[in-house]
Amino acid sequence: MAVFGASFDPPHNGHLALSLFARELLGLDRIIISVSNNPFKQNRGTTDGHRLRMAELLSREINGTGVSSEVSGWELEKKQPSYTVDLMRHLHHLYPTFKLTLLVGEDSFREFSLWKEPEVLFSLCDIVVFSRASTRQSEPQPEAIRHKGEIKFIDFTSPLSSTLIRDSVAAGLSLSRLVPPSVYRYITEHGLYRNPLKQATSTQALKRRES
Repeated sequence: MAVFGASFDPPHNGHLALSLFARELLGLDRIIISVSNNPFKQNRGTTDGHRLRMAELLSREINGTGVSSEVSGWELEKKQPSYTVDLMRHLHHLYPTFKLTLLVGEDSFREFSLWKEPEVLFSLCDIVVFSRASTRQSEPQPEAIRHKGEIKFIDFTSPLSSTLIRDSVAAGLSLSRLVPPSVYRYITEHGLYRNPLKQATSTQALKRRES
């Protein structure tokens, strides 16, 4: 059973691709999508409720491909900053007979040495990092990894990020190829990530180019 935690602010096609890629390479039959309350990311683009709902839509997209996926809102229910080690302890208690695998994206991996009790994670789960090979060669590994050496790296490249999605919405750009269709509809219907100032600036710039 794999655990994929992120802010999902919003979920995008990169999240979906990573989940499906992990399923094929690791032979996963279950993925838990955990919506994080990351203490390193306090500037949210939208509310916890919206992030949880969009994560549920992402989970449905994953389930549509034949793998079992579910969403955990445990981190949000704590109403305080959440740490991966606490989540894995919680899941280890819920599923004591399951072998847990933590899926980590490249952006999160860069902060690994800052995580709470990173060395404890090795006793709770396997860790799989999805990152570009060029990045691993150019950046030093965190101390915990050098000492333990129990992390598996998988080459995975995606140009997408939640920041890019939010900026695209604020600029009035289309998201149709950046996020799953259900997430696209949700963002549109609820008017998420709109920034009137940025939209006005973008519109003015476009008018100047056309004049």
